[in-house]
Amino acid sequence: MASARPPDWVLQRRRAVGARIRDVRLHANLSQERLAENAGLDRQAINRIEQGHASPLLDNLIRIADALGIPLADLVR
Repeated sequence: MASARPPDWVLQRRRAVGARIRDVRLHANLSQERLAENAGLDRQAINRIEQGHASPLLDNLIRIADALGIPLADLVR
């Protein structure tokens, strides 16, 4: 059973979360590879999340926030 495409407002907020991750990562002078390594993910996953192409699991958002040294709430506000 195929899942329906999320509404546009959900996709827009997903892209906003990805942009926040990218901004914090760049401010911390981290590459996608380094962030992925620190979060226990692969670089492609970080790229898909930052671009808004993937809907990350909560567990992965927690890992990313921890690897960036910021509260999870700062990524999803």
